Amino acid sequence: MSDEQDRHARLDAAAHPRRATMDDARTIARLFAAAFAADPVMDWIARPGPKRATGLERFFYWLLQRRAIPFGHVWMAQDASVAAAWLPPEAPASPGGFFDQMKLIPMFVRLCGFPRLGRGSAMGDAMEKSHPHEPHFYLAFIAAAPRFQGMGLGGTLLDATIRKVDEAGVPAYLENSNPKNTRLYERAGFVARKNISPPDAPPLIAMWRERRVANGE
Repeated sequence: MSDEQDRHARLDAAAHPRRATMDDARTIARLFAAAFAADPVMDWIARPGPKRATGLERFFYWLLQRRAIPFGHVWMAQDASVAAAWLPPEAPASPGGFFDQMKLIPMFVRLCGFPRLGRGSAMGDAMEKSHPHEPHFYLAFIAAAPRFQGMGLGGTLLDATIRKVDEAGVPAYLENSNPKNTRLYERAGFVARKNISPPDAPPLIAMWRERRVANGE
């Protein structure tokens, strides 16, 4: 298969995603961990050094296993080259009560390291305070595996999954942690609202997409 044929095959897989299951959580966690390893905001939060990869993978695995897959809509290409995690309006606002939250502390220590734990907490607080109250679909994460980035897979998957959001007839929201992705989100109809990052952190731009219906009205 030529490079061009391979690209078309992967774009077709991204255009016809399947719903992920718990069996896919580890695969998608590895994909997200690799894709976000150099993300500006994640780079500011996550601990430097060789333990970063493991911390990122455990964070994304928890997100997928405890939140995104059981309560959300996680879509992936059949070849696992790209994936997106959406949370619908009815998803619970938090993973549980006080004791459930306490259980997460070791995971965040592994992700941030003690010196950067305050950064992670500050970013989480900023995201929570700025999150819209109006019912909406929330695009928590979307990413292509590093070796497939630049092929248009992320935009193709976003187009495919945003149609499912339109079928629900509600707005959509995301936080853009990488300026390189701004045009991708704008093409899908998202509009930048404001930078919600805490002081001294890289920009994290809240973006909103108004409600549309499936037939484009």
